[in-house]
Amino acid sequence: MDPDVMQPNLMLQSATGLFVLAALGGLVMAAIRLFGKRNPPPWLALAHGLLAGAGLTLLVFAALTTAIPRLALFALLLFLVAAAGGIVMNLGYQWKQRPLPVPLMIGHALLAIVAFVLLLGASLG
Repeated sequence: MDPDVMQPNLMLQSATGLFVLAALGGLVMAAIRLFGKRNPPPWLALAHGLLAGAGLTLLVFAALTTAIPRLALFALLLFLVAAAGGIVMNLGYQWKQRPLPVPLMIGHALLAIVAFVLLLGASLG
């Protein structure tokens, strides 16, 4: 198989893997916030953001350098909006040691879940 044909799909699959790891951290952070009634530790928020940022960067690179499916482009758009919510939570609440707003946290998670499902469909389809 021609390596140029596989490259976009490999990038999408790699981004999907990074988002899986970020999602696992997100689930742990959500549980801490919802059931522990406190913010997650900063190191966990940092790891979550770095993994999601790496996945997002790879997805942007794939979109700019190769032909990726429309589903992946829509996933990229949703991930960008979810990332904006994550930045607001980090800089506006986590760093100021204010409790993360649950509605914003849930909205961030729902956007990321929908984006992930679309990306998964694009990378497998």
